[in-house]
Amino acid sequence: MNRFLFAIATCLGLSPLTGCAADGNLPDTEPVTVAATDWPWWRGPDRNGIAPKQNPPLKWSAAENIIWKAPVPGRGHGSPTVVGDRIFLTAADHENETQSVLCFDRVTGKQLWESPLHRGGFVKGNVKSSLASCTPACDGKRVFVNFLNAGAIYTTALDLDGKQVWQAKVSDYVLHQGFGSSPAIFGPLVIVSADNKGGGRIVGLDRVSGKVVWSVDRPKFPNYASPIILKADGRDQLVFTGCDLVTSLDPLTGKKLWETKGSTTECVTSVVTDGTRVFTSGGYPKNHVAAVVADGSGKVAWENNTRVYVPSMAVRDGHLYAVLDAGVAMCWQSNTGKELWKERLDGTFSASPVFMGDTVFATNESGKTFVFKATPEGYTEIAINKLGDDAFATPTICGDRIYMRVASQANGKRQEMLYCIGKKE
Repeated sequence: MNRFLFAIATCLGLSPLTGCAADGNLPDTEPVTVAATDWPWWRGPDRNGIAPKQNPPLKWSAAENIIWKAPVPGRGHGSPTVVGDRIFLTAADHENETQSVLCFDRVTGKQLWESPLHRGGFVKGNVKSSLASCTPACDGKRVFVNFLNAGAIYTTALDLDGKQVWQAKVSDYVLHQGFGSSPAIFGPLVIVSADNKGGGRIVGLDRVSGKVVWSVDRPKFPNYASPIILKADGRDQLVFTGCDLVTSLDPLTGKKLWETKGSTTECVTSVVTDGTRVFTSGGYPKNHVAAVVADGSGKVAWENNTRVYVPSMAVRDGHLYAVLDAGVAMCWQSNTGKELWKERLDGTFSASPVFMGDTVFATNESGKTFVFKATPEGYTEIAINKLGDDAFATPTICGDRIYMRVASQANGKRQEMLYCIGKKE
């Protein structure tokens, strides 16, 4: 096994030689085989919205630094997942009532296949929601996606050629606003969630067979967070927010490590950590950003009433950074919560900012991306780039390129496009 795969297997809790769980209690499975130039799941390789250091363009437009663009049938808010020579994307075609996974060639943008997973069963949620808001997860051999269809949440595994391997019903789902939870891969499992007013669950599924390895029931509240595994207090923790709780589970077994109050009822953002604290945010019924100590003590180190409801935050070098829904960039000290600065951007934000070192890429709902330097000392604008007329999906940055899902309006018709932004040779 090469050094990179060894590192991936180790960080995912696997025995690097056999691929089985490090504690030996779970069945053998293949290691996750993704490269340093891939973006295999929601929020990137380390699940924290931070891209590896690279050299993508900082300026672009419809006529500048576009390598290719490809039409996307239907609508969705899920981000592109990039593994190997392929890009995976979810889409919902309202005209034909199909929910599908699309695959594009990474080099040319050519659509390689479309795999419809559900036909009919469409539901109507919040005007800003979509029926394809999940970002796929890929382990190098299979692609995993979640869809809300006909009053239930389903997780499906496909092979890299779009053939369905298995499909599992996760939970019945009482619709409130919509559904947007993305799957997380950890060791032999794909972990999915389905919080809702009828009482959902978080489930660890064997990623080869789709069988349930563990399942945890959840309170009867609407909630939209995705499961995130992070290293905090010296151990791997699956930290989940919402339903008025911050919950930490062992990602391999589902055993509850700790649980405390420290979030609102409805949360959308994905948690981040500085290794000691986990940072949560929400916007209903109250606005909050909070730092919960990750040792199970139940202590909330600090909290404020800032509204960071949809775009997820990021932590770097002891500082917490956020772009508020209302279009304000902010920075706090992660240990004290002291506000260091804030800067007005423009518009409303649903996509999460992506960090590359101290450079931030933040896209608002009108397709305008603000590229700026964010340090504890302050904000420095680099560029403002416009692409399309609306954007809800978080950009993917890997291999010196940026992959963006945006839509344009022309002659009363909306058309989604997948753009590959890069420096032309």
